[in-house]
Amino acid sequence: MAARILHRLRHALAGEAGREEPAGGGGEAEDCPESSELEDDTEGLSTRLSGTLSFTSHEDEEEEEEGDGASEELEEPPQAPGAAAGTEDGEWVSAAERPGGSLLTRQLQELWRRSRGSLAPQRLLFEVTSASVVSERSSKYVLYTIYLIRSGQFDKAPATIARRYSDFEQLNRRLRCRFSCDMASVAFPRKRLRRNFTAETIAKRSRAFEQFLSHLHSIDEIRRSPEFLEFFFLPDLQAAQRLTCTGMYREALATWANAYRLQDRLGVCSSGRFLLTLAGLAVCHQELDQLSEAHGCCEQALQLLEAQGSHPLLGPFLQTHVHLAWKVGKDKRRSEARLQDLREAGLPLQQQPSLKECLIKEPLE
Repeated sequence: MAARILHRLRHALAGEAGREEPAGGGGEAEDCPESSELEDDTEGLSTRLSGTLSFTSHEDEEEEEEGDGASEELEEPPQAPGAAAGTEDGEWVSAAERPGGSLLTRQLQELWRRSRGSLAPQRLLFEVTSASVVSERSSKYVLYTIYLIRSGQFDKAPATIARRYSDFEQLNRRLRCRFSCDMASVAFPRKRLRRNFTAETIAKRSRAFEQFLSHLHSIDEIRRSPEFLEFFFLPDLQAAQRLTCTGMYREALATWANAYRLQDRLGVCSSGRFLLTLAGLAVCHQELDQLSEAHGCCEQALQLLEAQGSHPLLGPFLQTHVHLAWKVGKDKRRSEARLQDLREAGLPLQQQPSLKECLIKEPLE
């Protein structure tokens, strides 16, 4: 996308603004498809897919040449030859300050500076990054790996999910039962009796799933519904809980962290599931002797619980926070004062389960 914008800017700045793009040249598919099956979109999509897919997209190759290696994200401006590296605060030295600096580079940099502060908040994007054929004992299916990306931003650690067709089909069915009117215009790729594992079918379904999730996310009631939200992070929470119960803390930590990023991208950082995720992170960090990280998770949870007089996790979080604060040399007086308030209110703290016990006993269905 950025490569295409830069290509147009070059022509505009060179006095060729009158020349228009050829009709239909590389236009993106609509975010809300109205048909039950999309047109063939293997070109332009498949070059992003790894796993079993190995297509070549002439359109992407042309854009790469025209963009001179420009990044697909607008969060980082393209680094032109001769330009200085960017600084931490986002400001960077113009190539015009160096001998031989080009007018085009200066104009692009100035355009970037002006537009950076005025960009409106971008929507959440869903991008299939790989599709792999998985063969198990008596079954064979395609597993689609999807990144959740905030448009216009760069995520150092992306939030990811891996789902198969039947998972998407179950989500579609549940949402149509509850939101029949809203779902009337939402397209879903139909089943096929044959050729489910061909590269063409996988590429078309990948694009269809991207558009399906984007359309769902654009509808307010569906975006906030438990059915939609838990499709993303509930499997990770269940897997992380199992790993924690069996003492596989390093593996559990990675899964809790991905569940954290998923909930962050989806904007549900004040829910009970998110508090449970922070508990999982705190427990795993503590078990792995990463005490500062565990302390930070407890502090974040206590900030969320600040306005709540009582919560099943409040006492366990306070006790864990006091213990960790003493270990890492941080101030623990506020947490001790809150614990004293709970004692005076009659809460039997000695009988309360630990944070780890709460985590293990929490039913996740």
